[in-house]
Amino acid sequence: MIVLVEDDCRERLFPFTATRHVAEILVGALTLQQKWEMLTGETISLHSNDNGICIPANIIATLQNFEEIIEKCSNNLPIEETDSIKIIQYPWQIVQYNDYALRQDFELLTYNKKSILLPSSNSAENIENIFIEEGATISYSMLNASTGPIYISANAQIMEGCMIRGPFFMGNNSVAKMGTKIYGATSIGANCVVGGEIKNSVLFGNSNKAHDGYLGDSVLGEWCNLGAGTSNSNVKNTGGKVGYILQKDAEPLYAGNKAGLLMGDYSRAAINTSFNTGSVVGVCCNIFGEIMPPKFTESFTWGKEKYIFDKALKDIENWMAFKNASLNEDVKEELKKLYEKIWI
Repeated sequence: MIVLVEDDCRERLFPFTATRHVAEILVGALTLQQKWEMLTGETISLHSNDNGICIPANIIATLQNFEEIIEKCSNNLPIEETDSIKIIQYPWQIVQYNDYALRQDFELLTYNKKSILLPSSNSAENIENIFIEEGATISYSMLNASTGPIYISANAQIMEGCMIRGPFFMGNNSVAKMGTKIYGATSIGANCVVGGEIKNSVLFGNSNKAHDGYLGDSVLGEWCNLGAGTSNSNVKNTGGKVGYILQKDAEPLYAGNKAGLLMGDYSRAAINTSFNTGSVVGVCCNIFGEIMPPKFTESFTWGKEKYIFDKALKDIENWMAFKNASLNEDVKEELKKLYEKIWI
């Protein structure tokens, strides 16, 4: 059995690990856990007390490297990052490594499989690098896979006038609204709605960036929503290095000269919100106001105030109802623990 362990990296991957195991992070077309499941055909454990081969959960497994990783971990040898082994140490590396992961996952997902035909109303470049699952609908759009592969999952919908450059992944039941412009390397998880302009970003499942506005070099967790006109900066006016603050009052950690928004699960932004370069929003925040949000927003923040916990849960339930879902009791309990850790 393979056991994916997160002890050494969980805190560094805030805000996404505040509500999930490291192995449940989406990068490319699959979560880190799903990659191992597909590569090995085995059930992967996320419980560190289980017996098995312990592998760091933040390694991106691929067809080319997974056997080497298993062998090294079986012999208690260290795993170091190389050209063929990528390790996610910080949350902004989800987008920095997304191009690599998308290309690797495309090879894995399409192995010995055949795509359905792209409908004739669309135009395509490098069509052999485009894979479309049964049930997906694509109308009067342009798909350019000369810059990287494009994978469209079952029951996804690409409406009229969309322009997509690979590498790109769209999950089950997701929708790209009319006229959406998407640059690689971008991953849209299952049950998302996207619109406007998106570049080199990752949306986990059930999140929306459904209207005009720009999202670049950014990661949105699950059940997030960006109001109409919301945009983020991903480059400083000076062109200098961008720092992220991952904990209140902490020193910034520098991520290079392109760095966008990192938004935790269940967080939302009002219409026309403008996020500064290298912004971090915690879990379950309601972002609104007349001024630009701070570079770091603590989890369970409502405007500038503390979110009342019961109201926070009610608002989450309201949003989840749009997609015919609801919070289960285990998730409520985990959110309560997180709330109490911050505010009580």
